[in-house]
Amino acid sequence: MVTRLSDATRERYGGKAAALGDLLRAGLPVPDGFVIPSDADQGAGHAISSLLRTEVASELVRLGHPAVAVRSSALNEDTADASAAGQYESVIGVQGVASVCDAIATCWASAGSSRANDYWGAQADGCPPPASMAVLVQRVIAVDVSGVMFTPQHPGEHTRIEASWGLGLSVVGGTVTPDDYEVAADSSVSHRVGSKQTRIDLNAERGGVVATTVTPRQQQARTLDDDTVLALARLGTRIAALQGGPQDVEWAVADDTIWILQARPITAALPRAPHLAPSPSEALRGTPGSHGTVTGIARTVRGPSDFGLVEPGHILVCPYTDPSWTTLFRIAAGVVTETGGALSHAAIVAREYGIPAVLGVPDALNLVTSGRRVTLDGTAGTITLA
Repeated sequence: MVTRLSDATRERYGGKAAALGDLLRAGLPVPDGFVIPSDADQGAGHAISSLLRTEVASELVRLGHPAVAVRSSALNEDTADASAAGQYESVIGVQGVASVCDAIATCWASAGSSRANDYWGAQADGCPPPASMAVLVQRVIAVDVSGVMFTPQHPGEHTRIEASWGLGLSVVGGTVTPDDYEVAADSSVSHRVGSKQTRIDLNAERGGVVATTVTPRQQQARTLDDDTVLALARLGTRIAALQGGPQDVEWAVADDTIWILQARPITAALPRAPHLAPSPSEALRGTPGSHGTVTGIARTVRGPSDFGLVEPGHILVCPYTDPSWTTLFRIAAGVVTETGGALSHAAIVAREYGIPAVLGVPDALNLVTSGRRVTLDGTAGTITLA
């Protein structure tokens, strides 16, 4: 029933596992693991069978009983048409057979979650989520720096990299404004240092992960030197060639070793990185996240208790968004966040939904008054107050 990650195929094990299996077979640095197929038997309430539990135990022994990441690999996830970024569950830093099996059941259950239904309901074909999914279990590595890389979508374009301290959950989740790096076709590197106020790491004592505050010195420091940025870009070029098109790659660096954690097709065009072009004096500036311009009424939302305040056509202004906010993307005309980058899940979903987004606008919740009319330019990364 269970197969090693290196043997995963798309038909039974989903796009996420299959892509990593491709990279492992090609000799790229991917953490080892195993996959439970999409057609695995599930009992009532997504119960784990005794046979599956035995096979999971055997694989954990093979891996050396490490802390692992248990991640969805749905058959309609990570495709060229829809990423389903963050819509299904991942459980990071679990250890031991019982905890890993519980995490597998959690991933199975997320296939029918309300946020997954909301996401697929907004797609052009209204394709429902699958009734079941494959589940990927991988060794999780205690890392120094992690992030996301978008390889060039067209010849001559830049490689885009966002990075922050610790595990990449803070970058993909948009809870920090990461460092932003660009590698041009001539291998020149440009960068913009983000605030990176918090980091997420493995919790060695209790399992799972823990968030801590980053020191002021590290907030102001670059996470990556030029040599590492160039090494990542070269890996991105190789991954894109192996996968047959531009790739959205999650990566991590531990003890000067680069690890590839995910590779999937880029689903929508990415705006260029922030630049210093003139903007109206009253405009606020952030990171361009999703193309387009819209004028509408701003609605500040500080958490789920405020979701009911958002009406169709409002421009959502919030600290950051996690996947539970997907339902608002179906009615909002645009999105502004105080933290996050263009490669975060929020920005990816905004691009797939075709709504403008500007990320990482400092103090946006206080500077943009709820009910005020604003113009949001997701291509330029500006918010103009009326």
